[in-house]
Amino acid sequence: MNKLLIVGTVAFDAIETPFGKTDKILGGAATYIGLSASFFNVQSAIVSVVGDDFPQEYLDLLTSRNIDISGLEVVQGGKTFFWSGRYHNDLNSRDTLDTQLNVLADFQPKVPQDYKNAEIVMLGNLHPLVQSSVLDQMETQPKLTVLDTMNFWMDCALPELMDVIKRVDVITINDEEARQLSGEYSLVKAAAKIQAMGPKYVVIKKGEHGALIFHNKEVFFAPALPLEEVFDPTGAGDTFAGGFAGYLTQSENISFENMKNAIIQGSNLASFCVEKFGTERMLDLDKTEVVSRLQQFKSLTQFDIEL
Repeated sequence: MNKLLIVGTVAFDAIETPFGKTDKILGGAATYIGLSASFFNVQSAIVSVVGDDFPQEYLDLLTSRNIDISGLEVVQGGKTFFWSGRYHNDLNSRDTLDTQLNVLADFQPKVPQDYKNAEIVMLGNLHPLVQSSVLDQMETQPKLTVLDTMNFWMDCALPELMDVIKRVDVITINDEEARQLSGEYSLVKAAAKIQAMGPKYVVIKKGEHGALIFHNKEVFFAPALPLEEVFDPTGAGDTFAGGFAGYLTQSENISFENMKNAIIQGSNLASFCVEKFGTERMLDLDKTEVVSRLQQFKSLTQFDIEL
C-alpha cells in the first residue's frame, strides 16, 4: 500500500454562514485532506501540531480513519490553532473574524520515520518555511509533491513561497490566487507563468465553477456538480486536494491522463463537504454515496458529438 504524507493545520474553527453558525468545531487543512484521502486504499500520516486543549475524541476520530497521527505533536499547556469566519450570502466571499496561531506560531514539523519515504507528499496550506522543512526531512525523493497555498502567504512570505514552489510537481490554488501569483488575468497565461516557476502541473480551483489542470500546453476542465444546497464551503478546497492526492497515491499512476481522474475524484468529495458544517458531512459519508455521485459526474460530462 502506497504512503501519503499530509502536512497542514489541525485546528478549531468557528463558522457563520447564512444558514447558521457553530461554536468551536474540528477543522484545519490537514484534517480535511486526511478525511478525504481516507476514502482511498492508502496509508496516510498527518504532520501537524495541536495544544492539550484538543479533545482525545478528535484524535481517536482521525485514527479510526486509518490516519497515522504519530507526527501530530501535542504541546502540553498550549492552545490549538483557531480560526473564525463569516461567509457572505453568495458563500464565495468571507470575512475572517479571528485568527489565533497559538501553538502553530512555533511549529517545527517532524516527519515520522515510517513516512520519510512516502511516495506522495501533500503540503497543505501552511507557512512556506514549514512546507520546505518537511521536504528537507524526506529520505527519498517523493514520486509526486503537491503544494496548496493561499494569498496570505503571497502577501507576507512571497520569497519563501517562491522557494518551495520551485521544489514541487503540482500546485493547487484558486483563480484569484493564480492571478495574484502570476500577475496575469487570463488563467491560461497565469498557468503558463506558474509552470515556469517550477511546478509541472497547475491546478486552478474555481469553487462552484469546477477546476482546471494545466500541463505544458494541455488543459483539462472538471465541472463542479450543481448542488441544491451549499451549506458551508469551509474545507472544500482541502477536501478536493485530499481526494486528488489520495486517488493518485492509491492508483500509483501520476500521468497527466490519470490526474484528470484525480481531479474528478477530488471534485466529487468536495461536493459532499459543503453539504454540512465543517467536517460533519465527511464523517457520516460512506463509499456507496461516493460511487453513486461519481456516476452523476460521469453523466454530467459524457456526450457523443458528430464531427
